[in-house]
Amino acid sequence: MLTDVKGIQVGHAQNYEAGTGCTVILCEQGAVAGVDVRGGAPGTRETDLLLPENMIQKVHAIYLGGGSAFGLDGVSGVMHFLEENNIGFDVGVTKVPIVPAAVIFDLNVGDYRIRPDFKMGYEACINATDTDNLSGNVGAGTGATVGKYLGDEFSMKGGLGTHSIKIGDLVVAALVVVNCLGDVVDPDTGEILAGALNETKTGFANTIATIKKGLTSQNIFCGNTTIGVVATNAILSKAQAKKVASMAHNGYARAIRPVHTMLDGDTIFCLSLGELNVDVSMVGVLAAEVMAKAIVKAIKSAKPLYGKMSYSSFLLEKNLSL
Repeated sequence: MLTDVKGIQVGHAQNYEAGTGCTVILCEQGAVAGVDVRGGAPGTRETDLLLPENMIQKVHAIYLGGGSAFGLDGVSGVMHFLEENNIGFDVGVTKVPIVPAAVIFDLNVGDYRIRPDFKMGYEACINATDTDNLSGNVGAGTGATVGKYLGDEFSMKGGLGTHSIKIGDLVVAALVVVNCLGDVVDPDTGEILAGALNETKTGFANTIATIKKGLTSQNIFCGNTTIGVVATNAILSKAQAKKVASMAHNGYARAIRPVHTMLDGDTIFCLSLGELNVDVSMVGVLAAEVMAKAIVKAIKSAKPLYGKMSYSSFLLEKNLSL
């Protein structure tokens, strides 16, 4: 889990009736950060600050939320919490918390009029712990769905997942909110775990195969985007953190097909809470590995909700029909 990296706390808040929520990754002592945005429809905040040539060297939190662009309002609650606790970039009269953010589109689930806001962002901070291991329908994963190329009617439940790898003293971990246009597959076998269902909803349409047949997406606003964070106790510069975030997208590519489309806002942040001198390529390879496993965990942890079948309920229904 992401909190296996010392110095990180994770908190969630959600509204199940509205079908949305947010997740906050707190690093109160500050963390070197990088970001790589690959999707064609991102919803982000303060990502330019993370460019290696820009002044800010450390962030104090990362915010992941639902609600599309409206959900960025939750960042204000995170900033208020951090300022109350005297955490942020010192500007003399106060400390300004640095909180980059990314959001998913989940307005088509639950009640679109209710989105993550100041109160929900603040609540997620209150709920943050250094032992968080929640996954599935929680936080920013509450309203997440996957497999939407043929329209929302044939999609399945997505969610939030986390995973970590420890090699000696090195820790590399990931947390991800899976809300993709494409299908989620087992990286080892290529088997579809969740995705666009066929017309009878008894099997998978297979999005890549559907595209090859020349069929086009029915509804570009059915809502997509996978957003995540990788964290490590390796010492990284801002440029190296960006490189690790870039390599972590290989985890997306292994587990989501297709990925990085014009209808996704796929984004990955990287946090370095440095203790160890480790080759950046090694960290990047492990980041891709943990990200792929976190995606699979998100799907396998999700429960059926909002009329969407989940991985577990689909398997149960399929077995009952045999």
